Amino acid sequence: MPAALRIGLTGGIGSGKSTVAALLAARGALVVDTDAIARSLTAPGGAALPAIAQAFGADAIGADGALDRAKMRERVFGNPVALKQLEAILHPLIQSQAQSQAESARAGQTVVFDVPLLVESGHWLRRVDKVLVVDCSTEEQVRRVMARSGWAEAETLRVIAKQASRQERAAVADAVILNDGISLSTLAQEVDAVWDRWHPPDSAD
Repeated sequence: MPAALRIGLTGGIGSGKSTVAALLAARGALVVDTDAIARSLTAPGGAALPAIAQAFGADAIGADGALDRAKMRERVFGNPVALKQLEAILHPLIQSQAQSQAESARAGQTVVFDVPLLVESGHWLRRVDKVLVVDCSTEEQVRRVMARSGWAEAETLRVIAKQASRQERAAVADAVILNDGISLSTLAQEVDAVWDRWHPPDSAD
């Protein structure tokens, strides 16, 4: 029996999307984290590494046997051809594993696909019933990412500029949660409100 509802969860870097994913999991959803899948595919022994090494050279793989993410980020930024090469390797593998994980859902269980680049990839919009966007100001994104990752402001802004804009995400959203200057408890209330709206009392969940 298919899952009752398939939600696409997205948001810019530093928006708090992972926190919202955890809150949705607490409400009973099965969360499929595509970023975690991508990391597993490029970890030591990951299924994507042979094709990446063939396409980009052995130096794309770090001394630890995993993808050198910093080096690859430098290689694909501003290089659409290289980016398409990388996406052509990763995206089919991510989609396959995401679908496999989704199929483990209980009968009637909502599945949340946590997809950072849901808007950019396009095809995810056809795979979900609802799109939930977690939004915040660019200034807050920069503050959070610099605190979390230790990136410089310029690097953080460069990543943000390569992602879909706040307006582009809002344009495809069925609901938007503004996670800017609010407490965790308030954020949880916002998540609850969306969940309850999308799961009326007679819903399978």
